[in-house]
Amino acid sequence: MKLILASNSPRRRQLLTELGLTYEIRLLAVDEEFPPHLHRAEVAEFLAARKAAAYVDGLAEDELLITADTIVCLENEVLNKPVDRADAQAMLGRLQGRAHDVFTGVCLRTGDGRQVVFSDQTTVHFRALTSAEIDHYIDTCQPYDKAGSYGAQDWLGMAAIDRLEGSYFNVMGLPTHRVWAELEKLGATQR
Repeated sequence: MKLILASNSPRRRQLLTELGLTYEIRLLAVDEEFPPHLHRAEVAEFLAARKAAAYVDGLAEDELLITADTIVCLENEVLNKPVDRADAQAMLGRLQGRAHDVFTGVCLRTGDGRQVVFSDQTTVHFRALTSAEIDHYIDTCQPYDKAGSYGAQDWLGMAAIDRLEGSYFNVMGLPTHRVWAELEKLGATQR
């Protein structure tokens, strides 16, 4: 099957490439609003499936689409991508010194109509941060395209994450172990 990645994320591209997969990028704008009754993993799975639904009519029978959405949850509140510097400062101020959960929802949809939706959870423990560290991170890494205002692979992740419970790659934006297992079930891994 020909793999199609519907994501503009350089991290997802990197992870699929490092898995040894060959894929094509296809991009469409998709609304990322979600119903307020959904919580935590449900939000990530809903958004991944919504993204896949936008591509259904354009998939050939021999194609397999991969869509994903990563969210950060502080308790039951979803922290989306920051809208500006003040929002990023506020989010990182709330996350510092605490644990939070990262969920990545993934949807795999084949051109012949099969669909698998799943999510993975990682608990991230941040050490306490100073406002100067937060400002340094925002100034040097521009985290405006990242849920929760940070990337685990960036300076802040290296300097602030005390420990993880779960997959590091999930925090980067794709639970590679789960994706690989599901692709194998669908007969879509290339060996």
